[in-house]
Amino acid sequence: MKLDNKEIFKTLNPNKVWVPVLIGLGIVFAMFYFDPDVTSDNLKVVFDASLPFIFLAIVLILFRDIGYVYRIRAITNQELTWVRAIYVIILWEFASAVTPSIVGGTAVAIFILNKEGIKLGRAIAYVMVTAILDNLFFVIGAPIILVLAKGNIFPESEAIKNQFQNGLEAIFWVSYALYALYSMIMAAALFYRPRVFKWILIKIFSIRFLRKWKHDAGEYGDQIIDASEELSDKNYKYWLPVILATIFIWSSRYLMLNALISAFVTLSLDSHLIVFARQVIMWIVMMISPTPGSSGTAEFFFSQFFTQFLDGYTFVTSILWRLFSYYPYLILGAIFLPRWIRQVFFKKKKPIE
Repeated sequence: MKLDNKEIFKTLNPNKVWVPVLIGLGIVFAMFYFDPDVTSDNLKVVFDASLPFIFLAIVLILFRDIGYVYRIRAITNQELTWVRAIYVIILWEFASAVTPSIVGGTAVAIFILNKEGIKLGRAIAYVMVTAILDNLFFVIGAPIILVLAKGNIFPESEAIKNQFQNGLEAIFWVSYALYALYSMIMAAALFYRPRVFKWILIKIFSIRFLRKWKHDAGEYGDQIIDASEELSDKNYKYWLPVILATIFIWSSRYLMLNALISAFVTLSLDSHLIVFARQVIMWIVMMISPTPGSSGTAEFFFSQFFTQFLDGYTFVTSILWRLFSYYPYLILGAIFLPRWIRQVFFKKKKPIE
């Protein structure tokens, strides 16, 4: 696998910060001017927020990031220092924030790890492991929290009920099935039969109309084999911390919104479970968004999913939610990227063997 520096830096471009910012602001202003329920009074209610719950929301975001940093160190067998792991996570999050969610920052993450001195085969293996673990959290965790939420996972507003609910349910279940299938295939390829996976890939791409991608499929199969070899000797002492870190990361990510909503209204235990569960649906909607970092999509659907809990605080809560969970990574990425480039491209760094 060859990493194209030019293509990577098209993604890792600080100027791209403005695209999702403008899209997000555009949706916010559109809601402000065209939604009769959104007025200047909706902004003033920010002063009604409970500061302890706002602080808790910020702490949960920090927990999520600490979890990411810990996990990448654990996955790489501490080949990254804490400082280098922080750089990797910030730039990885930045790449995800400036690309459509469906594209993600996988190639960029491999590039960053490789430039941090980790051999390419290991970098591919480590990034694949994070992707599989994240998908498995959704595949295994979604049915559990949906049962706990007693099926109250889709929004009940009239707009959604009349126009989008059936579509949202279909998107969710189709996406869930695809994620489950993808996770099982990749887990089997990575941990069980990587060479069989490569053979199947080559057979598929030997079909006439797919033949032009046969070479790329063969290369991808080789990457899977290399990644599998890197992970073949890992035992429970390796896997247990990264699995627990994955649960911690996603739980912190979702609980942040629970804390933020609690800053404005009192939620019962059942309501907390429903808010948590609905974020799973939101995650799927945001994953298929064509905009960078789901800008616009997230702001629009937030009001549809959570307005029943917020009682007049929806608009300001949606703004705070994105301010806490999304925009910091755009700013941090733009700040850290030039420093990282100077460090890895203009200082000699010996690859880790």
